[in-house]
Amino acid sequence: MSLSTQLVTMLSMIAGGLSTGFMLDTFRRFSPYWRNRKIMIYVMEVGFWTSQTLLLFYILFLVNGGEIRLYIVLACLLGFSMYQAILSYYYKKLLEHFIRIALAIYRFFSRLIQVFIISPIKGIVMVIYTIFIWVLKLLLSLLLFVLTVIVTPIQWLLRGFYQLLPKKVQGILLQIAGFYSTIKNNLSKVWENIRWKRR
Repeated sequence: MSLSTQLVTMLSMIAGGLSTGFMLDTFRRFSPYWRNRKIMIYVMEVGFWTSQTLLLFYILFLVNGGEIRLYIVLACLLGFSMYQAILSYYYKKLLEHFIRIALAIYRFFSRLIQVFIISPIKGIVMVIYTIFIWVLKLLLSLLLFVLTVIVTPIQWLLRGFYQLLPKKVQGILLQIAGFYSTIKNNLSKVWENIRWKRR
């Protein structure tokens, strides 16, 4: 390699070390969100260091064709050390500031959507639901009224017809009605027992 290539390589690796420091602090800042998941920790750690290694090698490939020498590794460590000694504290402060700004923007738009979109939609749905229930109750009331108007005269006619029947026939009808009532009660008890056993 020529001297100029070596100089560019060293400067690139120093910059690569600095960028690794930035990325590492950023990664560590967000790592508490998955620290309770061991598999997630493993995946994220492997993914982070693999991506950083590939990034550094790509930079190295661009500047000198991918040749690795001791001074290149030392330049990368120098850049990382410079970041840790000089820039790490200020970057963490700046990162926290940006996170607070991002959270404030998120909360603002979330509240905006809640007030102007979600709440009105919920209100409209509740109004439609209330109207629907009211109309349904009204229709049921009308249906019951119509059935009452139709059934009541029929009941009167049947009662009058029943009174005209001979006593013997009335007794037979009463026995049939009692038998039907007994069957209905027994079936109801069996059904209740089945439901109780299922529980």
